[in-house]
Amino acid sequence: MKDLRGKNALLTGASRGLGPYIARALANRGANLVLTARTADALEATAREVSAEGVRAVSIPADVTDQTDRERMLEDAAAATGPIDILINNAGIEWVCEYTKLSPELIEQMIQTNLVAPLILSRLVLPDMIARGSGHIVMMSSLGGKKGSPYSATYAATKAGLIEWTSGVREELRGTGVSASVICPGFVSDAGMFAEYGKRAPRLAGESRPDEVAGAVVHAIEHDVAEITVNPGPKRLLSIANAISPGTVTWLLRRFGVYEFYRQQAEDNQA
Repeated sequence: MKDLRGKNALLTGASRGLGPYIARALANRGANLVLTARTADALEATAREVSAEGVRAVSIPADVTDQTDRERMLEDAAAATGPIDILINNAGIEWVCEYTKLSPELIEQMIQTNLVAPLILSRLVLPDMIARGSGHIVMMSSLGGKKGSPYSATYAATKAGLIEWTSGVREELRGTGVSASVICPGFVSDAGMFAEYGKRAPRLAGESRPDEVAGAVVHAIEHDVAEITVNPGPKRLLSIANAISPGTVTWLLRRFGVYEFYRQQAEDNQA
């Protein structure tokens, strides 16, 4: 999809974190936006901001884990802007905690938000995209989906699922004019979860700026890139090394304090 001007993009998780950055990056390319999240006030603020770029921006508050809300949101989006050309599944949650101290309800909430909702939303928009012979889906995953970290195992499981879904469905879509991409950021400054905690990533892990992640989303759509890793540090290379020697990479992450970083955050969250 070389030219995003006039295309209609649906962005979940648009009210906070990476959402506003992705919305701005798409608006800068001329895409109209349907923005959705549960927080109506913050969502409307994002819509007002990107409207200044001269594109249409519609806010539709919704809970992506609720099937009725999902269907209503898609109906409202089509009524407001027309057919959805681009779906960015950005909504997600993470809670760093000892696994045995996570409530079953929170485990299910993470799975529903991070994995089930993106898969169902994609299932709902794909038939129309295929019928029109044009469309693109972006899954916002994480380097955590490449190498699970202690105290973040459920989050890692959901993000790994997005990576493998994209790999499989992208091949199914070959030749239809529709495609899918997955973005795998590492730690993100300013807009990431640990930034909200007021913490910086360990040096080995490295940090990316949120605008770099947003730029990767646009690049993936415009150039039909299957997967983009966004991380400036050695951890990007460690993801490759992990396929060869997982034990060695585990030792390195333990040795250089990455896992200790997660353990300390888990203690803070459980305090």
